[in-house]
Amino acid sequence: MKKLILFLAVVLFGNAINSQVSPQKKQQENRREEKKKKINDLIRQDEEGVLVYKKQSLLGLQLRNSGYGLFYEHGRMRSQRNTTIYRLDFTETKHQKEQKLPEGGFSFSNPYIYGKINNFYQFHLGFGKQRILGQKGNKNGIAVSTQYGGGVLVGLLRPYYVNVLENGESKTIKYTSQDSSLFVGGYILGGGGLSKGWNEMKIKPGAFLKTSLRFDFGRFNEVVSAIEFGVSGEFYSEKIPILLFQQDKQFYLNGHIALVFGHRK
Repeated sequence: MKKLILFLAVVLFGNAINSQVSPQKKQQENRREEKKKKINDLIRQDEEGVLVYKKQSLLGLQLRNSGYGLFYEHGRMRSQRNTTIYRLDFTETKHQKEQKLPEGGFSFSNPYIYGKINNFYQFHLGFGKQRILGQKGNKNGIAVSTQYGGGVLVGLLRPYYVNVLENGESKTIKYTSQDSSLFVGGYILGGGGLSKGWNEMKIKPGAFLKTSLRFDFGRFNEVVSAIEFGVSGEFYSEKIPILLFQQDKQFYLNGHIALVFGHRK
């Protein structure tokens, strides 16, 4: 009788253990199947040219109608078509009527821009969205997306220096009321060089809005090789003096074309 009771207890205990282990084992198997299915879907989407990733890091070189620049962009995909992007741009704005002239007859002098009083640089810190309009279709296709966003910017004015000849001696000057006649009507030998004015920069804060269209022709989805066309508007807290005898502007409308490179994970 005792042996029978012991046998029944062992059987019941074993069944109880099996009833607990089976659901756990089933859950593990389900997770493995889901993971396998997800990997197969990613492989299929990659073969079909569908852009699927968690994040992307990009570098770009841009040519604007008023200058040039470079940027870094970080993006995190939120859905199959939408990505949140964070972007940092560094640009230089030039006046459209700037004209570089040769040095004033001395081989050791630099070319200069007549009437220029400031170099103007900008740092843009932006936030926005990217939306995929069209997938690649295959690995050799082109993905089309649009970007839009805005943010704050910091403008930096650096005084522009020139070398002039006064009373038979060379001197380096920037535009001031005291030296205005020399700066404009004196004998200019050449530009003052890149080393001047960095410790005299003035900050001009502002804000911007930007939108663009990007064509990604990278052979593989993990690699970004794209060309971008866009337009932006920049508004500053005050008018920006760049070139004498021209109207200073507070609002700048820029078009740009950019080459974009990077990778996705």
